[in-house]
Amino acid sequence: MARTTDPERVAQRRETIAVAAAARFAEQGFEATTVADIARAAGMSAASVFYYFPDKRAVFRAVFERDLPLSRTLMDRHAGAAHPTEAILDLVTDLAADARDPHAAGILVELLRQIDRDPELVEVIARTEAVVQEGLVGLITRGIADGTIDAALDPAETATWIRNLVDAVYLGAHPERDATPALRRTVARYLAPEPDPDPTNNTRESETK
Repeated sequence: MARTTDPERVAQRRETIAVAAAARFAEQGFEATTVADIARAAGMSAASVFYYFPDKRAVFRAVFERDLPLSRTLMDRHAGAAHPTEAILDLVTDLAADARDPHAAGILVELLRQIDRDPELVEVIARTEAVVQEGLVGLITRGIADGTIDAALDPAETATWIRNLVDAVYLGAHPERDATPALRRTVARYLAPEPDPDPTNNTRESETK
């Protein structure tokens, strides 16, 4: 009789391995981390790791594959917000929430080192970035339409800039320093409509009505 697998248990075990691997990759780098290191950190044998993943690169990809469903949930949560700018500020706060994790900067640096060596990893990152990009573009477009975001901004370029700024928070992350307030201020000021250079315009307009 063929052995059946429990999808929920498989997902849990893969998650355990990915979390343990992320810490090892951040601390030691991809090349120096062995499957045996990952197995010990996950509390299982190397054979068990290979049962759930074909090789070490698949484990590395799994660290970032976890971001896709989380990003979809995050975008869905903010997509229908009544105030686009507030939604964007809350969104960047959520996106940067893990920056104070001791391993945040290390795993991002290792991603930058490895991404050109693995086309499948490129696809994983691209899918997640596309979800975040689309969500930000939608909110920025709505904000421009209702006058709460600078109409001179290009939604796609602005969304990319915001994503890059969040990445910068991770690269410069420190466990004892919360960069979220500075991130929110920077994004808020960038999105804000330019003030009218001639404050008498409103007065003249009201007098002609």
